Amino acid sequence: METKKNQNVPPLGISAATGKGTVLQASHINKYFYEPEKFQVLQEVNFEVKKGEFLSIIGKSGCGKSTLLYILSTMDTDYEGSLEVNGSRLTGLSQDRLADFRNEHLGFVFQFHFLLPEFTVLQNVMLPAQKLGKYSTKEIEERAYEKLKLVNMEDYGRKQSSKLSGGQQQRVAIARALINDPTIIMGDEPTGNLDKTNSNLVFDIFRKISHENGQTIITVTHDPDFAKGGDRIIEMSDGKIVKGN
Repeated sequence: METKKNQNVPPLGISAATGKGTVLQASHINKYFYEPEKFQVLQEVNFEVKKGEFLSIIGKSGCGKSTLLYILSTMDTDYEGSLEVNGSRLTGLSQDRLADFRNEHLGFVFQFHFLLPEFTVLQNVMLPAQKLGKYSTKEIEERAYEKLKLVNMEDYGRKQSSKLSGGQQQRVAIARALINDPTIIMGDEPTGNLDKTNSNLVFDIFRKISHENGQTIITVTHDPDFAKGGDRIIEMSDGKIVKGN
């Protein structure tokens, strides 16, 4: 079946053949909160991330790391500075174009899995690809099983997601994040609600995604062991990068 490329998504500036090219560039990012009074939560944040890099952002609660991830994800557009992904400037694009970009090029894994409980595992994983509209239903189902196999959940495709354990649900959420083969997977405390065993499973999956598939991982985490196992750590304090940029 011939598929159509979403015309609203800005073109990617770097092909897979460029190896360790810069995938994400954040330049002079400043962010303010205005309630109850004006407060600068991010101050002159500058860094870049390479293709296939496994990056963890750490820091004490309130340091600005989750706010930064929200900006990197393009879901917060109220900031100063510039954000580029694969050479395409995302700052200033319309909400519709950013939504198209997120769906095709970014994958998200949160502390809580946000699976639809009334849907099966397979249906949950297929959702982002159905929204993207690039593939036939048969192709989407095949891709979904491929991603479930990657997280060792391929035998649970027809099971209702609400019947799974917390660790299993998080692995399904990772498969869902991978369904469109995103350039970058962003994780907001992806192991924050898991025990040590399941945290290690999630880490192993992320490491495989980055080192074998060449996909870039950016996570915000309070888990020092998780952070140390990646390729690089950025440490934040009081809205600034203090180490690792």
